[in-house]
Amino acid sequence: MKCKNCKEKFDPKQFNRKFCYKDACIDAYFEYLKKQAEKKWNKEKKIRKEKLKTVQDLLKEAQIVFNKYIRLRDKGLPCISCQNPKPKKINAGHYIASGKSKFLTFNEFNVHLQCEYCNTYKHSNSIDYRINLIKKIGVDRVEYLENNRHKTKKYTREELYEIIDKYKKKIKNI
Repeated sequence: MKCKNCKEKFDPKQFNRKFCYKDACIDAYFEYLKKQAEKKWNKEKKIRKEKLKTVQDLLKEAQIVFNKYIRLRDKGLPCISCQNPKPKKINAGHYIASGKSKFLTFNEFNVHLQCEYCNTYKHSNSIDYRINLIKKIGVDRVEYLENNRHKTKKYTREELYEIIDKYKKKIKNI
């Protein structure tokens, strides 16, 4: 068998030994064990951190992934409100605000590319948003959004993990 450190052949006296008996190789072996233990701890720490996440933490993470998907989906399109063809900074703007309707927060028909100016400073520029949204998705879908604006939704951890996974996969496919 070849030593993993010095690459010389040696006769292992223990099953599955990867390092020979030279001092430098023994030091390398202990360094190897230390790295393995560190990897194991990092993996365990990641699992522990995931279990400590609250529903609110997961909701924020899901919103970030969803908004990234919307910005990628609508890349190259003009702002839904002002029709600016090349906005300087783009947002994923909700027609029905996320704070007003958790039911529509992750509805793809409710969220479109919007320039920073319309989304933030004009508070979504909702009149122009509605006009252009009807052109884009049709009056039936816009009325669906408006009729369901008062519905509430409490997301579970499992639902939020599903949303995060779903939109991460969609992002990869773009």
